[in-house]
Amino acid sequence: MKIAFFTETFLPKVDGIVTRLTKTVKHLIEAGDEVVVFCPEGCPDNYMGAKVVGVPAMPLPLYPELKLGLPGPAVSDALENFQPDLIHVVNPAVLGLGGIWLAKTNNIPLIASYHTHLPKYLEHYGMGMLEPLLWELLKAAHNQAILNLCTSTAMVKELSEKGIQHTALWQRGVDTETFRPELKNELMRERLLGNFSDEGALLIYVGRLSAEKQIERIKPVLEALPHTRLALVGDGPHRQQLEKVFEGTATTFVGYLAGEELASAYACGDAFLFPSSTETLGLVLLEAMAAGCPVVGANRGGIPDIITDGKNGCLYNPDGQDDGSSSLIKATNKLLGNDVERQQMRQAARDEAEKWGWANATEQLRSYYKKILLKQSIQIAA
Repeated sequence: MKIAFFTETFLPKVDGIVTRLTKTVKHLIEAGDEVVVFCPEGCPDNYMGAKVVGVPAMPLPLYPELKLGLPGPAVSDALENFQPDLIHVVNPAVLGLGGIWLAKTNNIPLIASYHTHLPKYLEHYGMGMLEPLLWELLKAAHNQAILNLCTSTAMVKELSEKGIQHTALWQRGVDTETFRPELKNELMRERLLGNFSDEGALLIYVGRLSAEKQIERIKPVLEALPHTRLALVGDGPHRQQLEKVFEGTATTFVGYLAGEELASAYACGDAFLFPSSTETLGLVLLEAMAAGCPVVGANRGGIPDIITDGKNGCLYNPDGQDDGSSSLIKATNKLLGNDVERQQMRQAARDEAEKWGWANATEQLRSYYKKILLKQSIQIAA
């Protein structure tokens, strides 16, 4: 098969969408497919055998790490030269709309996938009143596709309820070879602790430091459980504000980590706290679990697909007058529990992660592609 991806997010950016796309491209190429990726400029020229076409882009004012690609004639020419069997648009925005238009004008089967819960992000940037309008725009874009893939059952249900048609689940995946419990070591734990003593539990967060991640909700946990320490791994536009929020607490701002260093950081944590209630999946939760670090996450979005409360982690209720702080404290305390229970959760977390390899997730995607192409060929023959 020949697949053309249109995505607003790709390398060198680091996030869950890019991880899924790079793993998908790798396994598609290994399966013998041909791939081209259209994405914002600044990207490499190729990745794992796939051609990557950078498109002139401008940063989104409220979210500067997200660049909106502006497709021009060069995109159309490159697509015509490639002659794809189908087009897959990831999180359609400006560049994605170009992909939709090119699919329709060239009669190429169109698939779309939903990864970022943008309507829920708006309230964290003071623009909640625009949520209904954004849903209408998303519905208009996604309903051009033959198939709309979501990364959790909760998102399949919510998009269907919002009027987006032909939804299906694109199963989760995680690299269980990179992320594994054996990478736990004292040097990394000391780095995560910074200048603080190792006299209690080490809580970790990995991800973008941005408003919609609701990281400040962890502060009451540190105050309620005084022997806990926190390591924030990652960076983003909310870092300076978070440094003020966590001033005077046992918190270390570690910055970005990648590869084996990141895997080691996960393995060194006693608990992974992920307070965000806007996640379509939460790939970092699976990475933490693969590293044997049990997780605390919100009972919202795609997270309950991953966490079985009390078995491989704990769920908290993000609603309430205190923004879920008391529930998050209770869930964290429950997870830390005693050493025997925590070790059982570590093993259960790893066992859950081992069910979800990227090869299987990509093979499921290929089966969707094949069904669409088969249906098209039958229609043409008829």
